[in-house]
Amino acid sequence: MTKINAYILSLLLIVSATGCKKFLDINQDPSNPKDVPAPLMLAPLEASISNSIAAGSASMLITSWMQQTTQNQAVPNTDVYQVNNGTFDGYWSAFYATTLINLQLLQHKAQAGNNTTYDGIAKVLFAYTLGNTTDLWGDVPDSKALQGSDVLRPSYDSQEQIYTHLQVLLDSAILQLTAKQGVQPHGDDYFYQGNTDKWIRAAYLLKARFYMHLSKAPGHTAAAQADLALAALGLAMQSNADDMVFPYTGTANTLNPVYQNFSTASSSTSVISSKVVDSLVNRKDPRLSKLVAPAVSDGAYRGRNCGAAPDPDITIFSTPGSFYGNPASGCYILNYTEAIFLKAEATLVKSGYAAASDIYRTGIKTHFMKLGIDTTGAAAQAYLMARGSLSATDAWEKLMDEKATASFLSIENYTDWRRTGYPALKLVQNAVTTTIPTRFQYPLTELTSNQQPQQSAKITDKLWWNQ
Repeated sequence: MTKINAYILSLLLIVSATGCKKFLDINQDPSNPKDVPAPLMLAPLEASISNSIAAGSASMLITSWMQQTTQNQAVPNTDVYQVNNGTFDGYWSAFYATTLINLQLLQHKAQAGNNTTYDGIAKVLFAYTLGNTTDLWGDVPDSKALQGSDVLRPSYDSQEQIYTHLQVLLDSAILQLTAKQGVQPHGDDYFYQGNTDKWIRAAYLLKARFYMHLSKAPGHTAAAQADLALAALGLAMQSNADDMVFPYTGTANTLNPVYQNFSTASSSTSVISSKVVDSLVNRKDPRLSKLVAPAVSDGAYRGRNCGAAPDPDITIFSTPGSFYGNPASGCYILNYTEAIFLKAEATLVKSGYAAASDIYRTGIKTHFMKLGIDTTGAAAQAYLMARGSLSATDAWEKLMDEKATASFLSIENYTDWRRTGYPALKLVQNAVTTTIPTRFQYPLTELTSNQQPQQSAKITDKLWWNQ
């Protein structure tokens, strides 16, 4: 990972050099090239998405607001929604300066060399990152900031415009990946090792995700969005083998970021919440030991109450379990189980709980299998007997609860909660707001350098698709 981190730094320098080319044409150091070919850009960008987006600082804030994790710190803190514009500076930089701008650069380089596979991969990753960006902030820079014009003070595209662009990006990505022209990625593609079929299936999953996000958006209907999602899902991921995962070895330079986010060695105070631990324990969920590690102090499964005063001994609380939280665990960017639960949701919208029930049950079983749990064993069968079917009264709650469990610590859970109301959340103790935040504030860096009318948004305002 040392090389990958070095490449990320070099990519940031490329962007800076490109923007200042007119002024920096002299005294160039030949040992520090200002241009990097597409094949050398993909690996560090995939690492950036894993480290900075899927499991970065923004995702940690989201999991605390979703009451999956909590900080063993004195309140007020971000767990109780104590934030300001400056809180979001680093998050914005991770999404834009580190990731989106360089993904755009990768697209340009791939197109210049007629390397359609690299172009298609870059577009899929760009859509994933831009989709998460707009789902956190709403209106954000897109066409002006990332297409080469007005880059210093770009106006913001509306979220509605961005959602149209996401589908265009993914359609283009699928065409480029199908063409498979030019240089082909192999070992530099940590996600799929250059397997274009898997990249195409990932693109269709994102299409389905974005369609379902708009089930309550102005000008859209749940039934129409469900139809679009079901059509995309027919071409999306087909098994756990299609999961998009970034691998880590567990050595000093290649540590899983989820592990680092909770490691006391890195001075972390984050632990798993009592809401998560108690739910798994009370339901006798066989995934408990995979998702949650027992407390170091006494081996008990114990979560911390969100918003509570700090305990002097952090070792009494649980942290992420072995599947997601070990030093060498993979970081999951996209999951096949999401495809199954999206299909169950779309089917629920179109055909009702009875038609969706078998699909929902398959989603639970598929997550069991991914974690290495025997679906025919007594514990799994007992769980499926208790939780494995939907009814008219509990369909939405069960469906979204199980989807959240199968998408453990995922950013996507925050979007699902905002658009469906599940998993059910209550305001945490010591909260400094009267409602749970529904969006990010715009960063202080934007307020001071690129003033836009949208920047007055508060964390309790709703996004366009959630009106």
